[in-house]
Amino acid sequence: MTQETVVVTGAAGFIGRWVVDELLERGYTVRGLDNLSNGSRRNVAEFESHDRFDLVVGDVSDEETVSELLDEDTDACIHLAAEIDVQESLDNPQSHFEANLVGTEHVLEACRQTETRLGLVGTCMVYDMVDSKEGIDESHPVKPASPYAGTKLAAENLAESYYHGYDLPVTILRPFNTYGPFQKTGMAGGVVSIFTSRDIEGKPLKIFGDGTQTRDLVYATDTARFIVDATFSEEAVGEVINAGTGSDISINDLAKLIASEGTEIKHVEHHHPQSEVQKLLGSYEKANELLGWEPEVSLEEGVEQLREWLQEES
Repeated sequence: MTQETVVVTGAAGFIGRWVVDELLERGYTVRGLDNLSNGSRRNVAEFESHDRFDLVVGDVSDEETVSELLDEDTDACIHLAAEIDVQESLDNPQSHFEANLVGTEHVLEACRQTETRLGLVGTCMVYDMVDSKEGIDESHPVKPASPYAGTKLAAENLAESYYHGYDLPVTILRPFNTYGPFQKTGMAGGVVSIFTSRDIEGKPLKIFGDGTQTRDLVYATDTARFIVDATFSEEAVGEVINAGTGSDISINDLAKLIASEGTEIKHVEHHHPQSEVQKLLGSYEKANELLGWEPEVSLEEGVEQLREWLQEES
């Protein structure tokens, strides 16, 4: 059993919750931070009685809160706290700037002051369009198409400056589209959770646009394992690393996979077509080479596990 302590920002969010679970399983002590604007106490309710988990309700945009959370006993920080709504970032870019860039600067400075290694969780949405059948690797051009993606990319650049300028051990992580239990099923959720929830409720599955856009879908436990592995890997320090499955599926085919007999599938007008990434297919070759990581849960298995969880929750 390790005695190491890890700070997780955004700990009560969807991915944060799974990262906390992975860390506790490995024996770490976890200090979580979340302002509960997007995360929920329900997500971490099963950890509340755990003697190695504590949740602080606070915001990364508050410098004092962040600096108090990290101390000389902190061995690593995994930074997940972020505003993540693409449409909202187009409507209100300021909120994404404050959370994603200013908040990240506070985390970086606290890590610098305490010499704490940092796993910065970015997004695959920073990448430029891709037409080829080959997966997007870490050298693929970036082209943020929304303030959400722009602020996340700026946060990565800032983190890289702390690595090069201060020799802070930073690893930048870009998981592709993560799905699974505890993800929201409304508009702020992911397409797999939305489709599965609507199918259970007997509602039509609504596809924005023509449905030919594709996604590389990674199950939550695989993403969490990737984030923890990469954060503590010496070989990964200073690197940008993707986590995908190496295969993609069109939204049309995803709807067909999830829809039960009798469930209607219909197309509706896209509400933010300018920020749509047409093809997302990630290469995990670098993650496999540096970490020995590869996805373990197939899309069919993941959808079935998500369906079972949603049915139990309803």
